[in-house]
Formats: sequence, C-alpha cells, structure tokens
Amino acid sequence: MFIQAENLSKIYGSGANQVTALHKANLEIASGEFLSIMGPSGSGKSTLLHLLSGLDFPTEGILSYDGQEIYKLRDRELSAFRRRRIGFIFQQFHLMPILTARENILMPLLLDKKQADSAYFDELTRILGIRDRLAHLPHELSGGQQQRVAIARALIAKPDIVFADEPTGNLDSKSGAEVMRMLKDIWQKMGRTLVVITHDYGIAQMAARKVVMKDGILSEGDQKGAKGE
Repeated sequence: MFIQAENLSKIYGSGANQVTALHKANLEIASGEFLSIMGPSGSGKSTLLHLLSGLDFPTEGILSYDGQEIYKLRDRELSAFRRRRIGFIFQQFHLMPILTARENILMPLLLDKKQADSAYFDELTRILGIRDRLAHLPHELSGGQQQRVAIARALIAKPDIVFADEPTGNLDSKSGAEVMRMLKDIWQKMGRTLVVITHDYGIAQMAARKVVMKDGILSEGDQKGAKGE
C-alpha cells in the first residue's frame, strides 16, 4: 500500500479563536516502511495520525491509499476500509473489560463476521509472548501484557498498515522498551507498514525513517532538538 498526503491542513475554530493544528503537510509512506513521527505534546503529530488514518477529516488537502482518495468514501465505506486495512494501537489500551484477552484480540474479525486464521493467531500471540494469558481478563494482566493484547488486536485482521499513537505512553521504561522491540520484530517478520507517533527520541530512533512535527509543521529528518519534554 502506497500512501500519499498532499497539503493536509487541520484548522479548529475561527476568527480570533482559530488554531492551526496542522499546516499543509506533505508525506509519502511506502509499503512495508517503518516511520516515526516525533514531536512534543501539542505539536500536531496526533492530529496528523488521525488524518492519515481516516479517523478525522482535514480542513483541506488530499489523502490517497494506492491512488484512492479515502476522504471521498461514504462513512460506512470508510469505516470498513479502516477496519480491514488499518490497525490502531493507542496509548490507552481500549480493551473491553468483560472480554478475555483472546476475545479482545478477535473482536475486529467478529465485527467483520470473519473467521480467524488459527496459524496466524498462534504465531502472533507467540511473538508477543501472551499465549499463556489468553483466558485472562484485562484487569488480570499487567500494563505491558494489555498493550501486547492491543497490538495483537491491531494486527489480527492482517492490515496493510499499523498506526501506533504513543504506544508506550502508559508503560514503565522496561515494559515500553519490550513493547517497542516486539513491534519492530513484528514489522520485520510480517512486513506490515508501521507508523509510530512519539515524543521519545529513543523510540523514534528505532524507525528506519523519521519525520518531525513542530508547531503544526511537518519536516523530514532526524532532529534531536524536537525531542519532547
């Protein structure tokens, strides 16, 4: 999947209350790429992720997936597109508290009325080290284990691209490092496109390519000065 964003902008409010969260961002993401988008809190990086993934609509600009402009899709079509082709990992794990780890992982397939690929499920949960925790409820899991379940859920439908928004933000440094190593391992073994939003310079450095957000402006490069606080 080749993704191209052209002059994406997002403006909130109007007049004296107008805020430009993102200004004319241009970005290309190649299939199988591992990209980090780094910037401090409030820089616009999460706004960019929401636009790139079709979770929000831009004030202006074009976003295409393999030449298809996804903002032109109807709501139901866009929802199906996101569910089938995009995986999401958030800082908050967003696991259903009454479902087991296994049930949480399989939820995207159930929504699409699809059967799980048992061999793929076994391989995914093995890589993530949660095969012995699948019968547990979220409150019976550590933060790191909950994030691994969330990662498995993001990948279970075999999406073309995974967007991770501060995936280690709610974890201690040890658990966070383990989760990032697993994400990189999955990227290398499974060939999915991976885009990670982070304010952490060390995490950004794990990516093959890095871009930086500052004051709503996107720029290419490895700028240590953009490190968050």
